[in-house]
Amino acid sequence: MDGNLEYYKVFYYVAECKSLTRAAEALAISQPAVSQSMKMLEEVLDVKLFLRTSRGIRLTPEGEILYEYVKSGYEQISHGEQVLKKLLNLEAGELHVGASDMTLRYYLLPFLEKYHERYPKIKVKITNGPTPETLQKMEEGRFDIGLVSTPFEKREGIEVLQVREIEDVFVAGRKYTQLKNHMTDFHELPDYPVICLEKNTSTRKYMDDLLAQNHVILNPEFELATSDMIVQFALRNLGIGCVVRDFAKEYIESGKLFELRFNKMIPKRQICVVTNHKMPMSAAARGLLELLTEKQQEK
Repeated sequence: MDGNLEYYKVFYYVAECKSLTRAAEALAISQPAVSQSMKMLEEVLDVKLFLRTSRGIRLTPEGEILYEYVKSGYEQISHGEQVLKKLLNLEAGELHVGASDMTLRYYLLPFLEKYHERYPKIKVKITNGPTPETLQKMEEGRFDIGLVSTPFEKREGIEVLQVREIEDVFVAGRKYTQLKNHMTDFHELPDYPVICLEKNTSTRKYMDDLLAQNHVILNPEFELATSDMIVQFALRNLGIGCVVRDFAKEYIESGKLFELRFNKMIPKRQICVVTNHKMPMSAAARGLLELLTEKQQEK
């Protein structure tokens, strides 16, 4: 592009105001500076753009043609600045979050409620999926923030913040009351129908690895997509369900289900917030991350 963009800005204001004096006032510069800019633009373009009349400034036919293009471009730039300002002030924008049912329900949901109250004009898109899938999409830059549960392999560029402990339990209904006050050994589990999550989840991998360390291999009777369904199957005495305790807490406290006790402890795990530091973080994402880290600092 020939010429200086600043000349076009001055040209736009002169054409809009139809006066060098008013254009100078709008631009907060001197009238001679406006006149000089227009002279330089006409020299660069080798064309007369304005005519002086008793009523002020009038565009030449060539000036009218240039003005239509400059006006469109200038107004687009101005609109872009306004949109950007709204994004930075969290008055507009989108937030993409990846989370499993468990991390969403037992950690993220109250933060999303607070976030929506604070930034009601931000559109929030939640994609449910297991930890491996969420981490993969985080690496690809498809999520701004991810909520995952350990264990998972560390990935280059992924920042991890542990935010909440979770506890895996085996629960059963009245059909298995003989196990209620029994100190169970991991080796006894294969003797019963066991209900687990599908293999593409961090919860299932964690339990399979833990049992394998104790020389136990499970062949579940049922493999389900959600922990809620595992609890429902256990309530109907279809087997012993392996879930994060939060999902079964209500039924354990009411006595409809009970936890199996083991002679070895099942180590607790963590819910983690993950971000990709290789990707620029949007203002909308920073707003949510600030809420999450505020909670951590309170601890």
